[in-house]
Amino acid sequence: MIQIDDKLISEEIFSEEFVCNLTKCKGACCVEGDVGAPLDKDELEILDGIFDKIKPYLTAEGIKALEEQGTWTTDPMDGMYVTPMVEGRECAYVTFDEKGITKCGIEKAYEDGAVDWQKPISCHLYPIRVTEYSSFTALNYHEWSVCSNACTLGRELQVPVYKFLKTPLIRKYGEEFYEVLSGAAEEWKKEYGS
Repeated sequence: MIQIDDKLISEEIFSEEFVCNLTKCKGACCVEGDVGAPLDKDELEILDGIFDKIKPYLTAEGIKALEEQGTWTTDPMDGMYVTPMVEGRECAYVTFDEKGITKCGIEKAYEDGAVDWQKPISCHLYPIRVTEYSSFTALNYHEWSVCSNACTLGRELQVPVYKFLKTPLIRKYGEEFYEVLSGAAEEWKKEYGS
């Protein structure tokens, strides 16, 4: 683990390589799993506030799920905030393109300028999972079989996780944090990398 301020960072964020490969996985991370995407507490009010603006970007099934369950819900296992799901399958905010690839309806609304919030930070940061503890924050690499093609492409292109996630890491923690993280990654690579 590497420590930067109050954050403990898994070395896998430096050693693992990853580039989303939507043509292969079809966005399975938005469909697979037991619950929706994790949400930060401050994102709940955002979702409530943008619902009417993002509605035109969502599927009829997604809108129905959101109207029935609310714009967010809680994981019955641990009480954490998560996005609602459509009948226990895909995230309620998901849309599908003509090739069957999932896209985020929130992100589509953001790209069109309908809202100024891109999507939940947990989605933007994936495959990094953030866990908040009372005295520190842990940033861990999450390995999931649906992302095997992303790992393959990352290795082919030689893109470590922290470089692939530069934009969301800056969005969450700022430029200064990312500069320190990049420096730590370079030092780690000199000492442990191949």
